[in-house]
Amino acid sequence: MDRAEERRLIELATQGDQDAASGIIRHHQQSLYAYMLRMSGRPDVAEDIVQEAFVRVLTNLERFDFRYRFSTWLFTIARRLYLNACAKHRPAYDTDMVGSWRGKGAEPDAPVVADEQHNVLRDTLQEALMGLSPDQREVVVLFHQLDWPIALIARHLDMPEGTVKSHLHRGRKRLRVLIESRQDDASATLQEAAL
Repeated sequence: MDRAEERRLIELATQGDQDAASGIIRHHQQSLYAYMLRMSGRPDVAEDIVQEAFVRVLTNLERFDFRYRFSTWLFTIARRLYLNACAKHRPAYDTDMVGSWRGKGAEPDAPVVADEQHNVLRDTLQEALMGLSPDQREVVVLFHQLDWPIALIARHLDMPEGTVKSHLHRGRKRLRVLIESRQDDASATLQEAAL
């Protein structure tokens, strides 16, 4: 959706047009949910945060400043809600559910091995992401999953671009170590099972 269309929908939604509000939600829901799922590692937390973020955004839509990107405003609200939720209780990792959103479909003719490999890779990545610090995880997810530029991430997180680059570099490095460690553990388990 281009910015002109987004502005039109926002203006209509501000005037009470429910179809316009639904259009805004449909356009941003999937990416916001994927972002929150990667940040929290829990589908239930991601769903709650996304729902609450949309309620807050739609309730305060008249306050939106059209000089900025709507997605940045939405993601900032969701991030604050997530940080507040983290302060109340630490989220747990649920390996069975992570990655089911926007995951590869299970077509009837899909090879079982390919599906299993996809699941293992998805779970490995999510487990490694949860091993990063919250700042590193958020920067990595925003940069790689949502394709946000460094400058936008810096404004969103209210930190200098150099700090964002540092978190990105250290996060990638840590991800590599965590993924390699998990692969080494899996290899050792397979070797033990063969004995």
